[in-house]
Amino acid sequence: MRKAVAALALLAAGCPRAAPEAAPPERAKAARRTFASSVLAIGAVRPQVGAEVRVGSRISGRVERLHANLRDSVEKGQVIAELEKEELEAVAAERRADVLRAEARLSSVQRVFPREIEKAEAEVAQRAATEMLARKELDRQDELLRQEFTTTQARDQAQERLLVAQSQLQVARKALDLARAQFDEAAKEARADLERARAALRGAEVQLSYAVIRAPLSGVVASVSTQEGETVAAGLSAPTFVTIVDLSRLQVEAFVDETDVGKVNVGQRATFAVDAFPAAEFEGKTVAVYPKAVIQDNVVKYVVAIEIAGAYEGRLRPEMTAAVTIHLESRTALAVPARAVRREQGRNVVYVGGEARPVRLGWKDGPWVEIASGLSEGDEVLLEPPERGGTR
Repeated sequence: MRKAVAALALLAAGCPRAAPEAAPPERAKAARRTFASSVLAIGAVRPQVGAEVRVGSRISGRVERLHANLRDSVEKGQVIAELEKEELEAVAAERRADVLRAEARLSSVQRVFPREIEKAEAEVAQRAATEMLARKELDRQDELLRQEFTTTQARDQAQERLLVAQSQLQVARKALDLARAQFDEAAKEARADLERARAALRGAEVQLSYAVIRAPLSGVVASVSTQEGETVAAGLSAPTFVTIVDLSRLQVEAFVDETDVGKVNVGQRATFAVDAFPAAEFEGKTVAVYPKAVIQDNVVKYVVAIEIAGAYEGRLRPEMTAAVTIHLESRTALAVPARAVRREQGRNVVYVGGEARPVRLGWKDGPWVEIASGLSEGDEVLLEPPERGGTR
């Protein structure tokens, strides 16, 4: 019996074993599926555009009074700080004196020149009357000469008197034109001087107003950068006194991955939570998708601005981290596993029956990707290409 078992063992050892069959390639069918209806992102609470302002000075000087402190609530137009004003007030007073001087000069021109014009007009009237009498006398002498009741000499004398009267009238008229032109010129110059003086006064008053710094918006003082007694120098950038934030105008800026940003549109509902209040859920809606990308850890992301709905004052503060969920509408589309898609020769392809077929992709949801075109429902795709010559 032992000999028979040993013989069988030797016979089995000498016979070759059958090779295992190759495993068939993994396949998946293109089928319609419902994609996820939300996009998750991490963001931060930020002031809206114009809700955070650094208040500074447009002129140089010493800070005489600082009326605001950290965490103070301020109203729009409230005085924040005051600079020394003595020099600016002196300049404004000098400009007011220049205005009074220019007004007096204009008044003098308007008072004196019209009198000179009246005198010139009276002179013209007198010379015109003399010329008219001389003309009538010449006409009378001509008539008498035709009747031989006078002499040629008398007639010539009358003509000479007419020529003299005409010349005097012409001189009087030129004097009147000159007086009027001088009045117009002097009045224009006086008015220009007055406007120049008034403009200089307005400039001095504006400079004086810069010595009083007012809050451009209502909000809370978030930081104070200057103290009383310090001298500030206004150069290319205005020195900052305080920073004011309007805590009633906050928004959430969510950083959405580039693979999901195509799903986000303005007006979609969003919810978020902050670490300070983990049990509270805040409501909002998307209001903008910023066009410029942000690179975070070599990942391309886009900022989506979310308007906060409902009351949140006293709880939300700028720079709080927010866990954001953007709620999308459910979407049913043709999909295949994402690992079935390859990138070859600058295009996306899937393998159907061993043949590469170009496809156009749509949304991606975890391990699944939408096929916008290139496949029909029920087509079987290989999860691994028949030969790994292509690139992912």
